[in-house]
Amino acid sequence: MHIPAYAHATIRAALPTVPTSRQVGALDCCLCGEPFGADRGAVPLGPTPTSGLFGCPACLTRLVRQARRARDARLIQDAERARTEAAVWEARREQYLAGISSVREAAEAVTRLADEGTVEPLRIAWLLVSLESAYAWAPENVPEPPESVGSEDTTLRDEAFRLDLEMISARAAVANRLSYHLINQATPEEPELCAELECPDDCSGRHETESIDCGPDAIFEDLSAHGVEIERGQDTGAHVTVTTSQEPERALRSEDLIAVLSQCGIDADDTECLVSAAAVGLVAVAWRDGPLEEIREADGGPSDGEVLAQGVDLYRRARAALLAARDDGPEALLAFQAVASDLDLPWAGGSSFTLRNSGGPLKEFVENLDNRVWYTSKVMREQGWRVGVLHRAASAALIDPAHFGMPGWPDVVASAVARLAELDRSDAPPALADLQAVESALLKAPDRLGVAALDWLVGHALLDR
Repeated sequence: MHIPAYAHATIRAALPTVPTSRQVGALDCCLCGEPFGADRGAVPLGPTPTSGLFGCPACLTRLVRQARRARDARLIQDAERARTEAAVWEARREQYLAGISSVREAAEAVTRLADEGTVEPLRIAWLLVSLESAYAWAPENVPEPPESVGSEDTTLRDEAFRLDLEMISARAAVANRLSYHLINQATPEEPELCAELECPDDCSGRHETESIDCGPDAIFEDLSAHGVEIERGQDTGAHVTVTTSQEPERALRSEDLIAVLSQCGIDADDTECLVSAAAVGLVAVAWRDGPLEEIREADGGPSDGEVLAQGVDLYRRARAALLAARDDGPEALLAFQAVASDLDLPWAGGSSFTLRNSGGPLKEFVENLDNRVWYTSKVMREQGWRVGVLHRAASAALIDPAHFGMPGWPDVVASAVARLAELDRSDAPPALADLQAVESALLKAPDRLGVAALDWLVGHALLDR
């Protein structure tokens, strides 16, 4: 029996500290303690093929499956973290670039106004002061890409360099204009030229101010007074926080969440798509992630097909509850919560599994589910239904973009059906015989295929996303 490398640690952890003589003598399995026989062969675990400890194929298969799930869970978590970091980085990057671009456009405008000579010198001087203030603010909080994104993108450096060049041009133009103005002011009075001078009545020629900070916005307001309108870069995503391990403590902002959804290809203005994504997110963070993974690993835990079937059924209930919450208030989410936390309810897809009989951490499971539903209700109550839906949709977009109910699910189904057509289905459940019916069921209601069919599809890695 082949034992993959990723399962070695899991198997070593399960070995007895003090084995019995029968286990060392290859008479009993060192994992379950059952004697070997004709139908239970001994698989050597070392240190040599003929000495050491031995396990039965059933126990080793179970441990390999457990190790594979743990490995896959880690890979999924790493991918989720990378997607989250990439989405946040893109939003911060776009915000920073928009700010740099707006200040560069302001510098171009100051250069143009100084060259044209249509604005009085004192106003040109103030324009340069406010421009310098905006320039000093522009490089603040330069975003650093996370390790998962890499550091090959030179756009930030290139745009900052372009801004530096434009600032040099603006300073030169203003200096040239003010230099000639001071020269003209210092020239002895010539009455015939007074009408051409631009000196204000109360000008003393002295300005003792050494440092003025006008903030990042004064330059745009000042230019507006001269007919130059520049659209400011909007703050989009600098403080976005969407996780499944810990809910954000500060108030959520719609623009942050919409930025994440846009990065993930979800139209926040499409209510149907948005609510579907929010339902996927609510099921993921409240029910599927967290203690359910420990329940799955327990001896009486559900199969992958049972988890998929129940998740689809709960998605429909979550979607209905979210829509009801729009008119009836956040309390409507309790309908989803009651079903998702029912310990005695048989799961969907014809399963006889119940949480009560799983032997897993049920108290922690229910507490996690209650807390996540409560938080979604809290957001809706304090910030409105739409913000609550945007938050859960962003969760789904980042951690489960190709789950049933998400825009990426049809592609998963198309790939699964194409690969299914190439497999030998002689041992497959009858529900998988008609490919057209399978495709239709997967698109509309995968749980109606039944747990056996879903287990077969998952076992053959056809629904991997």
